[in-house]
Amino acid sequence: MANGIKPIKKEERNLAGIDFLLLWSGAAISLAEILAGGILVPLGLVGGILAILAGHILGNTPLALAGVIGSEQGIPSMVSVRPSFGNRGSYLPAFLNVVQLLGWTAIMLIMGARSAEIISQKLWGYSNFKLWVILLGIITTLWAFFGHNTWKWLHRISVSALLLLSVVMTYVIFQEHSFAELAQIPSTSELSLATGLDLVIAMPISWLSLVADYSRFAKSTCSSFWGTWLGYFVVSSWMYFIGLSAALATGSADPISLLLNLGWGIAALVIVLFSTFTTTFLDIYSTAVSALNIFPQLEERRGIIIGGVLGTLVALIFPIEQYENFLLFIGAMFCPLFGVVLVDYFILRQRKYLVEDIYKKGKYWYYQGVNIRAIISWVIGVVLYQQGIKYGLWIGSSIPSMVIAGSLYGVLMKIRKEVKNEEKNKF
Repeated sequence: MANGIKPIKKEERNLAGIDFLLLWSGAAISLAEILAGGILVPLGLVGGILAILAGHILGNTPLALAGVIGSEQGIPSMVSVRPSFGNRGSYLPAFLNVVQLLGWTAIMLIMGARSAEIISQKLWGYSNFKLWVILLGIITTLWAFFGHNTWKWLHRISVSALLLLSVVMTYVIFQEHSFAELAQIPSTSELSLATGLDLVIAMPISWLSLVADYSRFAKSTCSSFWGTWLGYFVVSSWMYFIGLSAALATGSADPISLLLNLGWGIAALVIVLFSTFTTTFLDIYSTAVSALNIFPQLEERRGIIIGGVLGTLVALIFPIEQYENFLLFIGAMFCPLFGVVLVDYFILRQRKYLVEDIYKKGKYWYYQGVNIRAIISWVIGVVLYQQGIKYGLWIGSSIPSMVIAGSLYGVLMKIRKEVKNEEKNKF
């Protein structure tokens, strides 16, 4: 096959609904999500919960829909971009995805290493940030390396343990502060509901560019869709709620300090380590899969090792706090991008991709090199996203930019089709 990626065959699809439920539950259990929930404190408990639930409903739906393309066609996310953007047109999204995934790998390793360092200092008086980064990087890379046949068993054990510990975290927070007590803390004007909504939507949307990398291994589309939707919705909402509640109760969304103060140091360390593994391995694996879209000669497992090494090096070398804004800017580009992809697949192509749309060489491939209509729609969507952030749309910027980019693409492609039909009728 062209470009080094083959559709997954039916006999290779062995992930059931429970596997996707655990996969995306594991992705949602992370310190990043808990700390993001703490940012919603100015909305108060009720306003924060409203933003959490509405944001996850709005964000999870396109996430699960993008996964449908993978489960129905057996192709990864960046390959699903080819029919709308063209084979060559998909190279830029794939490159941006590699960059953002390497960055997010580094960010998650840094967050995990910092928390592990605090815990090890408290428990054993030992502190070595770089050692923790390297250790987390190695184990997470191996987690990705062994493939989807191993993930299902790793997740059934690790995510079950993490969910149990999440129950403990929730209990600890509400042991001293009741729900009614926290609900009485007034909201402030420091954060609008629109901005809070965007902060929540951004989390499930950030997985759009890699969800099909995993759904392509699904036994059925229905189980993949609902496993993805429910797994991420329930647990991500829960993590946001923990962060919001902890910040309202103690002034800090960091649950690790809370657990340490109560003598739950080992539990805190387990949460840090396994939440890093179950979230970050997705970034490392998809770095390799996205790179295959550009470099067909790159073998998948070799790409995983390279991605893991590079992500670990970035975590060790670069001032990641300055890099994060750049990563968020790149991540924002995938909202309008997948607005185009979803409209192309579900509306224009009626959920039918022909193999030649993606892999065929020759004249057709050259014509499909770059679809300028998709590029125009994407760029306009990115500009609207930035303007939405600037002016604070009541529904946030993520979903409007996605809807507008997709709608514009649909209109442009319809005009193109009508023009071609008129040209045919002339002869």
